[in-house]
Amino acid sequence: MAGAVRQEQAGDQHKLPVRTLVSASIGNAVEWFDWTVYATFVVFFAGQFFPGDNEALKLIGATSTYALAFFFRPLGGLLLGRFADLKGRKAGMLLTILLMAGGSMVIAILPTYEQVGWLAPILLLLARVAQGMSLGGEVSNASAYLGEIAPPAHRGRYSSFFYVSTGSALLAASLLGVLLTSVLSDDQLESYGWRIAFFIGGVLGLVGMWLRRSLVETEQFEENAEKARATKNPLLQTIKHHPRAVLQLCAFTLLSTLSYYTFFSALTPFAISFRDADETDVFIALSIGTALFVVLCYPFGKLSDHIGRKPQLLIWSGAMAVLIVPLSFLVQDNLASLIVVFCVGLGLYALMASIAPAIMSELFPTELRATGIGAWYNLTVALFGGTAPLVITALSDAGRPLWFFIYVAVAAAVAFGVILTLKETKGTELR
Repeated sequence: MAGAVRQEQAGDQHKLPVRTLVSASIGNAVEWFDWTVYATFVVFFAGQFFPGDNEALKLIGATSTYALAFFFRPLGGLLLGRFADLKGRKAGMLLTILLMAGGSMVIAILPTYEQVGWLAPILLLLARVAQGMSLGGEVSNASAYLGEIAPPAHRGRYSSFFYVSTGSALLAASLLGVLLTSVLSDDQLESYGWRIAFFIGGVLGLVGMWLRRSLVETEQFEENAEKARATKNPLLQTIKHHPRAVLQLCAFTLLSTLSYYTFFSALTPFAISFRDADETDVFIALSIGTALFVVLCYPFGKLSDHIGRKPQLLIWSGAMAVLIVPLSFLVQDNLASLIVVFCVGLGLYALMASIAPAIMSELFPTELRATGIGAWYNLTVALFGGTAPLVITALSDAGRPLWFFIYVAVAAAVAFGVILTLKETKGTELR
């Protein structure tokens, strides 16, 4: 039961409710597999949905659709976050995975531009909108769930499962890329190979829904449900009563989302299209970096329960500010250099990602938690994360790829300054 999940035990003798954490996190993994498959395979299907002879313009069209879907994430975060604050975290998480898996299955069977003209990219955009709203609610609801079931002294460890699952899904998507690019020709990948990945994502969604049905509701939600129902204009309440938390969330999410979408999404088509890197080499390097990321998340989450959240965030943001531009010069047609880029970038990102749900959950009270995270986190992601593949593609096509990495370095410096204002929250009770 939820009470057992929240039972505190002394020191490191605390026993993790692994079945509960895996059930919640596998559903999240399905969400991120479906979302990442689009960015991973966009270089192959862009020509199926957008006309013209200019490959860069086709890629810009497909990445624009990717970016536009992000602007529905804040709406999904607000609506589905509020739904979870009123109806429960479990109900919210079941709804989000249904939307994500449905969108993935629709994309798998979409007709091409050659078959139906401009209806093809319109249908692609609608499917992406459903997935964008789904992911907007998923991050806030899953983060709230993990934060609320965790004992205060172990919230970092519980939090790490969010990105262990995410990293595992990303690794699966990357390995699928390695497999498909190895066994299929470019013509086969562009013709039908990319559809296989989306179909797999849709099927995995059914597995995720089945697993999430076994979850129990959190005590934190049940104890505050009436308060949530009595709260009017919840988004306005976050600004009025928690403005500092809103600004802090937006500031460190700025760098978090740029880190995520730079290494997990933007660099793949950038390396292939503009640095002439071998497709299989890019996927291998990404897979190795992602595996390292997954391995590091749990120990980093546990570390934060001992040394605190703030030191890890400062190391991550400071190192990103210094290293991101030098790393950009290593993105080339060389497997070893690509491995260095992905391992350094994703190893640093694990410092933050491992504790992201804990940090966000600790910023807002229970009755506003999913709404506050859902709206402000996703607004920042939409503005800066969703546009990352588009920005790096456009700047590279204009002959200015270095500008993108300078942009990330500036974001890292901003995040570092704001993180200095955060209060240490390890071991504290959620409000």
